[in-house]
Amino acid sequence: QLQFVESGGGLVQPGGSLRLSCAASGWTLEYYAIGWFRQAPGREREAVSCLSRRANVTNSADFVQGRFTISRDNSKKTMYLRMNSLKPEDTAVYYCAAGGYCSDYQLLGTIQAWGQGAQVTVSS
Repeated sequence: QLQFVESGGGLVQPGGSLRLSCAASGWTLEYYAIGWFRQAPGREREAVSCLSRRANVTNSADFVQGRFTISRDNSKKTMYLRMNSLKPEDTAVYYCAAGGYCSDYQLLGTIQAWGQGAQVTVSS
């Protein structure tokens, strides 16, 4: 089973920034499309952003457009989510994922790996 080691969550004030990281453990990240999801308390998990396998197509949900950036460093087998201008409504557990394909900002199809989740809390 493919595994990620996810890191980078925490508590940040509104307007602040965080970067989440997911490192592939024992497998090659570059062969897969990647995406980020989040789940807020009492809500269903929702897609945030997706990056194609060739890293030439990136899409993000409207509610994070212009604030969040997905990226990958295949040499480090690591994917990232840079989050700027954070808002209280961004508070959620964030999950990285790999596999399947990008459909707009959603990673769909057969997900091969999930991160364990990182808590992001935006509060003053």
